[in-house]
Amino acid sequence: MTIGLNVVAPIITYNMLSDHGWSEFSALLLSSAWPVLDSVVSLAWRRKLDEFAVVTLVFLVITAVVSLAGAHSARALLIKDSGVTGLFGLLCLATLLAPRPLMFYFGRKFATDGTPGSTAWWNGLWQFETFRTTMNRMTLVWGLAYITEALVRVFLAYTLETKTMVVVSPIMIYGVLAGLGVWTALYGKRSKAEGERLAAEREAREAREAAAS
Repeated sequence: MTIGLNVVAPIITYNMLSDHGWSEFSALLLSSAWPVLDSVVSLAWRRKLDEFAVVTLVFLVITAVVSLAGAHSARALLIKDSGVTGLFGLLCLATLLAPRPLMFYFGRKFATDGTPGSTAWWNGLWQFETFRTTMNRMTLVWGLAYITEALVRVFLAYTLETKTMVVVSPIMIYGVLAGLGVWTALYGKRSKAEGERLAAEREAREAREAAAS
């Protein structure tokens, strides 16, 4: 459903409206309503305001403001998408200065079932340096990746035709997301193995010290 509403439906809607004489701006504006619908459906399905829901609501507001208050042109709407992902990248980097980076909360969403016990377990991992390094590094990589993606899409919006960018833009968005997802899974697995190795070495060292004493 996510791919359908965020990639397929906007492309089909834009092409159909353009073929029926709609302006590029009007066709883009109406086709951009599909991702909004996807976010609303997701929030209604979860029936809970978690970290993902908060981020979604923030960027829905940003998108609405930029769409309505910004320049009324097709290029402005294409750049709007880059602004949203770019702001997400900046948000990632900004949270590196907070007590917990953004990926800590996103990781907790995927790694736990939301029960108090599993949440407490995840929160307790913060005491380990390896875990803190992993969360901070993931947040840094996601932030830099989305800022770079936004800049590239702005450049393409000024160099490619609108019809081409309607196809390229969602492919870039979900291509970057897929790439980051794969990297995050592999890096998280490697970091977990490293943390387990260090824990085993620490336990062995403590056992030797206890035996010696």
